Amino acid sequence: MNDAPQDSLATVARLIDAGGVIPYLGPGMLSLCPDTTVPVTPKALAAVLTTQASVPHKIRDRLTQAAQFIENFKHRKTLVRLMDGAFASAPTPSALHLALAASAAPLLVHTWYDDTVARAMMQARPAADWGQVQGLSQSEHFGTWTAAYPHDGAQVVALPEQGLPAGWNALLYQPLGGHAPAGNYLVSDSDFVEVLTEIDIQTPIPQAVQDLRSGRSFLFLGCRFDDQLTRAFARQIMKRSSDRHWAVLPEKPTRMEQRFLDEQRIERIALPLDAVAARLAATVLASPAAQPRAA
Repeated sequence: MNDAPQDSLATVARLIDAGGVIPYLGPGMLSLCPDTTVPVTPKALAAVLTTQASVPHKIRDRLTQAAQFIENFKHRKTLVRLMDGAFASAPTPSALHLALAASAAPLLVHTWYDDTVARAMMQARPAADWGQVQGLSQSEHFGTWTAAYPHDGAQVVALPEQGLPAGWNALLYQPLGGHAPAGNYLVSDSDFVEVLTEIDIQTPIPQAVQDLRSGRSFLFLGCRFDDQLTRAFARQIMKRSSDRHWAVLPEKPTRMEQRFLDEQRIERIALPLDAVAARLAATVLASPAAQPRAA
């Protein structure tokens, strides 16, 4: 546990201003939005799916298993349709969403299915200044792990072998997919089995993400590490980055969470997310890197 969280926040804010920190945003970030109507936890999402498709009672609260049942017995298209419905509304981005989107961070990682971070990028950055890359389900795109889209999502673009496409100064990476622009979702057991089979050798992680994380730290916001999936994705996305990271985690970590924090050299900031958000948003928005730029 960090005994000087305010000092850590000041350090993080300076590094964000310098482009040295990658924000890693989980579903807990939705608690900062004023009008959230989308599911904010795996259990809540499972409830949304299972109220519209019958699944066995024993797996109704287990998102990946419930999604797999729907995929097997109702068809993949039904699962995608239900996911599209669950995330059809995009919450209004919070001040922290907008600050991070406008910051000097060259990469933002978003590990939920809503459009909030993409919406923040649209509002905070000039058109054509950024793009996004999303994870793809192998049941729909066998052999293709990700798809990249420009700011307007108009068409799939090819990422270069190194760096970003011309004109892009920031990348939004959504490893689980996302609602817009194409309804790409990693949500069922089989989706995750396919990815986890390859993620240790980095195959599903775009080269651009691997390049941008090199030497940089991560700041985890709205994330918990109390299940194996979230730890596995974070561990592999962080690979070969800096050896200093932070996580805003006001709740006492579980035994496995603490073990993961220690293993990955993640310093816990034991402050409420809304308090951290107010401090970071004010500091980052005031920096020259976050000032409006011409389109």
